[in-house]
Amino acid sequence: MPKRPARSPQRTTPTRVSGTSVPKGMLRIATTMAVPALLREHGVDPVPLLAEFGLELADYQDPENRIRYSTVTQLLGRCTEVTCCPHFGLLVGQRAGTSALGAVGFLMQSSPTVRTALEILVRHLWVHSPSAAASLVEDSSFATLGLTVHGTGLEDLDPYLDMGIAIACNVMRGLCGHHWQATEVRLAHGRPRNLAPFRHFFQAPLRFDTGETALVFASSWLDKPLLSADPLLHTMMQQRVSEQASLADDDVSSQLRRMLPSLVTTYSDSLAVAAKRVGLATRTLNRRLAAEGTSYLKLREEARYAIARQLLASTRMPANQVAERLGYTNSSAFTRAFRQWSGEAPAEWRATKARRSGRVSASVLPDAADLRLPSRAR
Repeated sequence: MPKRPARSPQRTTPTRVSGTSVPKGMLRIATTMAVPALLREHGVDPVPLLAEFGLELADYQDPENRIRYSTVTQLLGRCTEVTCCPHFGLLVGQRAGTSALGAVGFLMQSSPTVRTALEILVRHLWVHSPSAAASLVEDSSFATLGLTVHGTGLEDLDPYLDMGIAIACNVMRGLCGHHWQATEVRLAHGRPRNLAPFRHFFQAPLRFDTGETALVFASSWLDKPLLSADPLLHTMMQQRVSEQASLADDDVSSQLRRMLPSLVTTYSDSLAVAAKRVGLATRTLNRRLAAEGTSYLKLREEARYAIARQLLASTRMPANQVAERLGYTNSSAFTRAFRQWSGEAPAEWRATKARRSGRVSASVLPDAADLRLPSRAR
């Protein structure tokens, strides 16, 4: 049995609720259903570990149970520690697929085409997880399905992002069939020492220390008809998802906080684009945000700061590349903004974070290289 670390960080007991909508800051437990079994497979008793987070084995009997998003990220980190398995999040994601997304997943599966299914994921992933957002960017040859998360104090997201991109890969395989293959997998964290689990699961070229967590694949897959298309089920699931969305306590600023991480990282974060996404005229959007005590520029800067912290903490991307990823015209503008946010320059903040977490500072690590694999045999 792996040795348990002598000291563990303080935990906050989550609030668990059941119901038809996912409250703010909460996540359906369905995507993490494999956690207890995986702990046992690694020789760890799940009962006392789950108890550290106020969880019980019974909570995993109902995929509709909700736990705090921050608790999920902490739980995955703790499981990584006690199992001595750096890719624990990847293993959790490997055992979840489209159905783990609940009504949103069934709405996707019953769609007429892959494109329609992924557009549903982009629009409605928040119904499953209000703290996560998906993006779909297409050019003439390739499509990129990206995953972003938002929240405060959530920089250590490596296991969660591994879990999320593994689920996304299973979603694509479920929609397209076993012949589907990514042309590239991008991960917004450093290269792990053991690449074998990532190579084995994704069967695709891997890139680490990127500015996004995403799957890249041939855009021709988007127009593929789904064998699981079911117009009647699709209509029923549309009603179900609409009901869940209508029950959410959702003001305009909350909607934008969900959308902005993916808008910022896909360079689509203009006021006009954001207003169109929430179905409002730009003037109306500004008025609504003012009534809620905020502004579009303030929310956009919040999103930029959150993404900057995550990239600086988890990747070896130079500050100028982080600045470019966030849409700044130059690194000086980014440095000024980051100093206003945190009181430190990006390099100083990164070094402080590395010291506190026990990681080696990114400034002394070698550049990450692309990791290529031959195409999977068909």
